[in-house]
Amino acid sequence: MSSIQHIIHPQIRDIGFPIRRLLPSAQVRTVGPFVFFDHMGPVTFADAGTAGDVRPHPHIGLATVTYLFSGAMMHRDSLGSVQRIVPGDINWMTSGRGIVHSERVPEDIRQQGVTVQGLQMWVALPKKDEETAPGFWHTPAADIPVVQLEGVELHILVGQAFGKISPVNTHTETLYVAAQLAAGAQLQVPSDTIERAVYVISGALSVDGEAIQQGTLVVLAPGTEVTLIAESVTSLMLLGGEPLDGPRFLWWNFVASTKERIEAAKIAWTNQQQDVFPNVPGETEFIPLPER
Repeated sequence: MSSIQHIIHPQIRDIGFPIRRLLPSAQVRTVGPFVFFDHMGPVTFADAGTAGDVRPHPHIGLATVTYLFSGAMMHRDSLGSVQRIVPGDINWMTSGRGIVHSERVPEDIRQQGVTVQGLQMWVALPKKDEETAPGFWHTPAADIPVVQLEGVELHILVGQAFGKISPVNTHTETLYVAAQLAAGAQLQVPSDTIERAVYVISGALSVDGEAIQQGTLVVLAPGTEVTLIAESVTSLMLLGGEPLDGPRFLWWNFVASTKERIEAAKIAWTNQQQDVFPNVPGETEFIPLPER
């Protein structure tokens, strides 16, 4: 039995920020609670202008998880949170019944020509938490547990793995680990997580003997013992967790277990209903609801 279920190549897009989209894909909609996976950059921005900025926009039914490899981003939301995120930190924003946020490239990053690169993931909330109160939590890199193995360094970003527990609170069992492997180093992927995937950020990897190039997401078969071997110096992410408690509908920035909930969110954003989607303090712009 092969340990590889699917090999997913990214959809290349530009949303003012060049991205590689891995989830959802035609082959796989979700991995554990992860329903959306964008690899942003690497890119540098002019020291004037707004390229790379994402104006205020709404979310429901999910948590956004932001992690950077280089550069910085400035987060602002309708709760009044203002947080600069730098490499190694985790920004976790639970939208619940409704939140609005913006993400902008800081001026010093533009002026200094610093490359920005990172991942933004969406985690679908379990049905019981879809209408929970929104919240925002920032965990600095210094508080993220690190595990050192032979030729391998692991940062336990979210969840529990390799004997360590991340301080980031989640709604369901979640696996999210950043790994650096020296050339020739090996790593056993924990088999106790039901749904798992490996994403190669840079370098080259062998997954049970099959060569995997950078920019590729490999979805692993449940319960299999999987050995990763770095063919060169390699950076990768492990992600997954407990399967969702039913299918999810995704439309624009909305995630929900029913189409009716998404329709209600569309109406609320179109009408700028402050009781559902309050303004982001200090922001005067917003992204209109798309036509489709």
